[in-house]
Amino acid sequence: MDGATLGDRELDVMAVLWEIGSGTVGEVRERLPAKLAYTTVLTILRNLEAKEFVSHEEEGRAHRYSPRVQQRSARRTALSRLLDTLFEGSPEQLLAHLVDDRALDAEELKRLARRVRGQEKKKRGPR
Repeated sequence: MDGATLGDRELDVMAVLWEIGSGTVGEVRERLPAKLAYTTVLTILRNLEAKEFVSHEEEGRAHRYSPRVQQRSARRTALSRLLDTLFEGSPEQLLAHLVDDRALDAEELKRLARRVRGQEKKKRGPR
């Protein structure tokens, strides 16, 4: 998975697998937001397997695919790449963009402020 990125359709398939734990091509296909051909979903799953994001076990004539990476790990990798590529490696720029672009309400801003204060306390350590 190191350095591998996921396209939109691959992310859709991974989201389904993270939600249901494992699935056959048909089971994954049923849950996708876009209607894709069976062979398209199969190709996506094979590509994900080649990138080592999923593995499969034989289940009769079908294959059951399971995620090999946790969603949190994939999220961290994607966010790191996004930060480096679009925000000059600056979490502050990303957060400022989210605040400006997403019109966060007062409660969301309060929760973010509490998280930031919590991180500051962690970094200072016990007193």
